[in-house]
Amino acid sequence: MAGVAYYNVAGMRLGSHQIAMGWLGILVGGTYLALSGPKKTAAEKATPPINASSSDEADFIKKFMEEQEKKQ
Repeated sequence: MAGVAYYNVAGMRLGSHQIAMGWLGILVGGTYLALSGPKKTAAEKATPPINASSSDEADFIKKFMEEQEKKQ
């Protein structure tokens, strides 16, 4: 059975299997990071419309929601 080919990389002796596993790890990690995309925060998510019967009620709901967001 043949032995493993060894290479000097940055002063280190690495086997061909170690180099292959390193490249596969970089490939999988890079693909995961590229496809994951930016994370959306709660503020960026769409909020449901306010169905108020009057403008006073709508103002009250808006104020209440703003106060709750400040508490978080």
